[in-house]
Amino acid sequence: MLNDTPVCNFGWKAPDFELATPDGSRHRMSDHIKNALLIAFICNHCPYVIRIAARLAEDAHVLKQNGVNVLAIMSNDYQNYPADAPKYMLQFASRYGFNFPYLVDEDQSVARSYDAVCTPDFFGLNANGELQYRGRLDDAGMGDPNNRKPDLLDAMLQIAQTGVGPKEQVASMGCSIKWR
Repeated sequence: MLNDTPVCNFGWKAPDFELATPDGSRHRMSDHIKNALLIAFICNHCPYVIRIAARLAEDAHVLKQNGVNVLAIMSNDYQNYPADAPKYMLQFASRYGFNFPYLVDEDQSVARSYDAVCTPDFFGLNANGELQYRGRLDDAGMGDPNNRKPDLLDAMLQIAQTGVGPKEQVASMGCSIKWR
């Protein structure tokens, strides 16, 4: 089922969390905020995520060079969607060259606390952990190419530099999170 994310709730204070990668290394969200932090709710099997995974990895590399960390979170019920199981997360991250932690939200509590809707669902936070971007990776193919909205990379660089995201954003869209 195709879902769109809500409009960005500017200034919403993101709740801290601690999750682990499939290999067991633990990561606290607040330890990763520098100038800004991108949190991406993704999964292994969603065609929308597969389509943007390589670009996400490329953008994450540029972001890291600019003091912006990235955390990816897999919140799907992998008991009913085995392609999203943690053992496959490691393969997915390796295949696309992720240089950021890909975390398992085992009990789906982080996705619920963020009101994540779909995969991919991007949350761009400023240095204070306040939401400044909630949109898609880019708006390619969406309307007039001469009137493009800032994409995720532009938005996150702006947040890192100014603490404030762009006012115009295009909602992300993708497969619904697979809730238990």
